[in-house]
Amino acid sequence: MRHTAAVSASSSSSLISITPLLPAVVLVLTAAGGLVAWLGRLGHGRAVVGACLRAVLQLGVVSVVIAWVVTYGAAVAGFLLVMYGVAAYTAGRRITGGRTGWWWSGIPIAAGTVPVLAVLTGSGVIAVTGIVIIPVAGILLGGCLTATALAGRRAVEELAQRRGEVEAALALGFPPREAAMEICRPAAAGALVPALDQTRTVGLVTLPGAFVGVLLGGASPIEAGVVQLVVLVALLAAEAIAIVATVELVARGRFTAERPA
Repeated sequence: MRHTAAVSASSSSSLISITPLLPAVVLVLTAAGGLVAWLGRLGHGRAVVGACLRAVLQLGVVSVVIAWVVTYGAAVAGFLLVMYGVAAYTAGRRITGGRTGWWWSGIPIAAGTVPVLAVLTGSGVIAVTGIVIIPVAGILLGGCLTATALAGRRAVEELAQRRGEVEAALALGFPPREAAMEICRPAAAGALVPALDQTRTVGLVTLPGAFVGVLLGGASPIEAGVVQLVVLVALLAAEAIAIVATVELVARGRFTAERPA
């Protein structure tokens, strides 16, 4: 009886069952995603396959490294800096499509992540330990990366397509920043919609990762709900800050698209 209960508890503590078929399933889904993108002429067939293969490699490395990283403060700080650098580079390349000017994206990502993380740690809401800081910072950095990339790319494209309207505003006496803001701010604001929808529909449409992870870790549904609430509210605040900062940089001409990303 005890053995059966232990097996049941063990099997229910993981969302994914590790079986010999798991690698085959991952490969099939990877191939299916790339094939559909190719057949649908989305232009990202190879990118889908490449992203999945990179995810396998990167998660494999991180899974090995992170057990060591979380035990040393300096290593945690270094790991966070690497995460931040990759986020800034990825978002900047997505906005500019080139190899120059991407570093400006580090400003909105830091502007969104740092103050929110400071509030969470300073208030004692989350513990200042590597095993907690790394995943929370990763969630915030990931959200700010997406928000910055979407807002920046949309704002840059809008300014390029509606250049005549910007010039008309300049002719009417608008300063360059204000003329650009009139065009790019409404377009960039749409980058906040995914985070808004996720927050509005949590528990009704999806149960996000933080909730499921804490629940599988043995916490009560109430505790899991509190954790997820903090994560979603913090993420929404961080992304809002990142988008505002991104629009400001675009309006000031810090991002210039070199080629399609």
